[in-house]
Amino acid sequence: MLTTTTIKVLEPGDLDDALAVLDRDPVANAFVAARVQVAGLDPWRLGGEMWGWYVSGRLESLCYAGANLVPVCATPEAVRGFAERARRQGRRCSSIVGPAASTAELWSLLEPSWGPAREIRAHQPLMVTTAPAAEIAPDPFVRRIRKNEMDLIMPACVAMFTEEVGISPMAGDGGLLYQARVAELVGSGRSFARIENGKVIFKAEIGAATQRACQIQGVWVDPAYRGKGLSETGMAAVLRYALNDVAPVVSLYVNDFNTAARASYRRVGFEEVGAFMSVLF
Repeated sequence: MLTTTTIKVLEPGDLDDALAVLDRDPVANAFVAARVQVAGLDPWRLGGEMWGWYVSGRLESLCYAGANLVPVCATPEAVRGFAERARRQGRRCSSIVGPAASTAELWSLLEPSWGPAREIRAHQPLMVTTAPAAEIAPDPFVRRIRKNEMDLIMPACVAMFTEEVGISPMAGDGGLLYQARVAELVGSGRSFARIENGKVIFKAEIGAATQRACQIQGVWVDPAYRGKGLSETGMAAVLRYALNDVAPVVSLYVNDFNTAARASYRRVGFEEVGAFMSVLF
């Protein structure tokens, strides 16, 4: 019998309890919830461990510990527990990302042993919509990428990632993991682009997806086409696909310093409802 407070690595038998925690905030927890719904809690399939914080035998908070370290519905006490476990284990992740308050507290506890970070993005507005704005017409040329178009979409994906994260996804393993992720999104019909003369000029993906919420990611416009409104009409098109085919709530998060993107997303119909934080290594 678990008493007081404790942390344990969750097992497949803990799935229902974990899903109940994730379901408390389906928008903020979409990334982790989507992985758990597909892979369960087996670390091999999940791509990492799921740590559970228990209070008097009840599962109260989670922390996904894989390529990313992600606190989920984490109370201050849970954050301290997760930080201690992460510190003892040593850094195995390439980033810490999650709701701003709990992520900031987690990083403050880990920075003495894990720091310095390569980059900290302390305030990334979380934006949500359930309906597109009527004023922005969806770009009719934005469509799903087909499975035989991987060679077409990859250069745009690499350019977006490098511009956004500051390092190339092709480093390290030669891009094998990144190519597999892009192929997964293409194969599941969640990769979208506008293509002209054999070149991607706008692209975006529906990354995390559950029945309750999904998250748009990887929004990119070819630099030569920026300032022409393609991001707004393109996003309106992807948003329509997302709402019609995937989930009733669509979210994204954006860097606070990207004022142009924030304004663009607001015009498309998104509103800011919270904030994420990312610590990049």
